[in-house]
Amino acid sequence: MKTGKAAAVIIVMALTIASAIFGVMYLGRYLKLGLDLKGGVQVRVQAQGDATKDEMDKVMSIMNLRINSMGVTEPTIQREGSNRVLIELPGVQDPEEAIAMIGKTAYLTFGIFDEEGNVGIVLDGSHLVNAQEVIQPASSQPGSMQFSDEYVVKLEFDAEGRQIFADTTQYLVDAYPDLSIYDASRNGDWRRNIAIFLDEDMISVPYVSVAIPSGDAVITGYSSLADARQLALLLKSGALPVPVEIVEKRTIGPTLGADSIKKSQTAGLVGLALVIVFVLILYRVPGVIAGFSLVLYSVLLLAVMALIKATLTLPGILGIVLSIGMCVDSNIIIYERLKDELRSGKTLRSAINSGFSRALRTIIDSNVTTLIAAAVLFWKGTGSIKGFAVTLSLGILISMFTAIVYTRFLLKNTAESGLFTNPALYGVKGAGK
Repeated sequence: MKTGKAAAVIIVMALTIASAIFGVMYLGRYLKLGLDLKGGVQVRVQAQGDATKDEMDKVMSIMNLRINSMGVTEPTIQREGSNRVLIELPGVQDPEEAIAMIGKTAYLTFGIFDEEGNVGIVLDGSHLVNAQEVIQPASSQPGSMQFSDEYVVKLEFDAEGRQIFADTTQYLVDAYPDLSIYDASRNGDWRRNIAIFLDEDMISVPYVSVAIPSGDAVITGYSSLADARQLALLLKSGALPVPVEIVEKRTIGPTLGADSIKKSQTAGLVGLALVIVFVLILYRVPGVIAGFSLVLYSVLLLAVMALIKATLTLPGILGIVLSIGMCVDSNIIIYERLKDELRSGKTLRSAINSGFSRALRTIIDSNVTTLIAAAVLFWKGTGSIKGFAVTLSLGILISMFTAIVYTRFLLKNTAESGLFTNPALYGVKGAGK
């Protein structure tokens, strides 16, 4: 018996067990879960009226910017038909806030009042460069009515917008020098105020106490920094090119996701155990090696998914379970070739070499055809179908590695170590050694 070969086999198997323990303890923390597993919000929005492809592309781009600004990880934003967009937000803490952010057109306008109380627009959001929520300290200026810190949205315009805003504030101060802040609040005389509209809603009517030559503007009246931040995010993302309406919204609770994960884990473990028992009964020693190969395959697949930050969904778990069967299928092709070689009278070492050589092309051909199907699913599919295609493709590639490299290493070194040389231990009776 060659102790070096035997030691190599034992060390590799021990490392496989250690990687499995590590995977169970740590890998799950780094996997990104989809909406169906983690819970969250699913929203469908539809453009009102006719919308061109460029307009819908801009809608998706603005939605993506808004959602990413909220800190949502791995959102799914995809086109449905010509004028609909499906948005999935896993792990959203405040569904109503997310829905409000999605549905806003976010078109900002500034206007001033005439003698009859009508509003004329003087500036719009096309000149807006940036918007930022800030805490404005209590003013120490004489006559100021601000006695505590205030939450505001600070606006930054382009050069033309700053000039328009500066000219507008100067005009109001010069045109209505006798109007005080109390005239607006008590008598409804808003001629020295600027009306700020978001879409069709007037969100603020600040009084212009002095001219603002710098053209800096702020929107006041927020009770918290979070409220100011929501408006700032909407304004920074830009106005939607077409009005949209929410045609469907669903909140999926994390309880459903936790139950799905538990059942999927049980199904995966039971399936893996049954496959290992099957190959053990049918192939003996190679069956043990196949079991270790399947364990390593599972750990590598989860590690790769965590590394590339793939989102795991229920269809994705289905792809993993399906690829487990394909992984053992490669091992079965190899072992059946091995048994044929042993029955023909070849020695164990020669049978292993010939068996792998003859099985290699079959394994590659069968897996490449499945990879082509998975590529088509990814190309033409959407959402969960793409998730299934990704996990299936990764599973196929990793199963080929474990079958061609890992299984061959263990099987060859086991035979050369002299630990198990009886052909009966490889599922063949009456064959020569």
